[in-house]
Amino acid sequence: MSHSLKPWNTFGIEQSAHNIVCAETEQQLLEAWQSANALRQPVLILGEGSNVLFLESYNGTVIANRIKGIQVTEKTEAWLLHVGAGENWHQFVEYTLRHNMPGLENLAMIPGCVGSSPIQNIGAYGVELQRVCDYVDCLELATGKRQRLTAEECRFGYRDSIFKHQYQDRFAIVAVGFCLPKRWQPVLSYGDLARLNPVTVTPQQVFDAVCHMRTTKLPDPKINGNAGSFFKNPVVTAEKLHSLLARFPNVPHYPQADGSVKLAAGWLIDQCQLKGAIIGGAAVHLHQALVLINVSNATSKDVVQLARHVRQKVGKKFNVWLEPEVRFIGQTGEVDGVEIVA
Repeated sequence: MSHSLKPWNTFGIEQSAHNIVCAETEQQLLEAWQSANALRQPVLILGEGSNVLFLESYNGTVIANRIKGIQVTEKTEAWLLHVGAGENWHQFVEYTLRHNMPGLENLAMIPGCVGSSPIQNIGAYGVELQRVCDYVDCLELATGKRQRLTAEECRFGYRDSIFKHQYQDRFAIVAVGFCLPKRWQPVLSYGDLARLNPVTVTPQQVFDAVCHMRTTKLPDPKINGNAGSFFKNPVVTAEKLHSLLARFPNVPHYPQADGSVKLAAGWLIDQCQLKGAIIGGAAVHLHQALVLINVSNATSKDVVQLARHVRQKVGKKFNVWLEPEVRFIGQTGEVDGVEIVA
């Protein structure tokens, strides 16, 4: 018997799984994993499916993590929040602002669940999760033991963490701890936020500006299925930037702490005149070239072919090779996205 995965991924791709379980407690999650394991079935733990592309039907059990709950502890210097992995991310951001606990406003409207946020080290408009993450609570699936990782132990990198490496498949994230300092510092370095006055700006104004930017530039997954930014912003050496600037003087670039430089993938794609490009039922979004959308019953093959086309065009023009940010899921689990679109 197979169950449709279409409602469980924001791309709206029609694939299926042997079994889909909605887990509202750690015990339910553990039992679903152990049952599938006893049958020697692969298991995929999913948040809201907002950052995945199912390449084919999944030969196992998909567990949707819906463990909820928000607990707040007030300290002299900061608010500490313990949040269930199944909480909706944007609703959690709204909750913090409603209760006068700012610090997450730049991360408004990022789709997905709280439990997915450390996996990707989500980020937007100059703020990454690692800036506010205190700890991550996981469940070792084989033993049922709980483990708390400090932010440092999570080994956060650009759209990266330990949960994409050593902790992949063996652990499930059940809660995330946040530390929001009471001394609020607005981050206004990106996009329309740069127009705001750092002296008078309020957290709500930053939140509103971020929501406005995202709604005007990004497609609504309910109308056109998508997984947000399809590619990572590439990080290059200072030497590479120098050679790029010689040919393209207006290339947007953002120096990083380690001396490397981040480029804007959307700009690179846009320069190749790819906005609106269509393959099958998949298209490059007209307003934000970084987003690939499902315009007309796209298959996963359509999306992969379009991603490959975009990567080749950008690679040939700039000699910069984009890597997918979206996780590619095959029959038995995650596969290397770079290999698929190479």
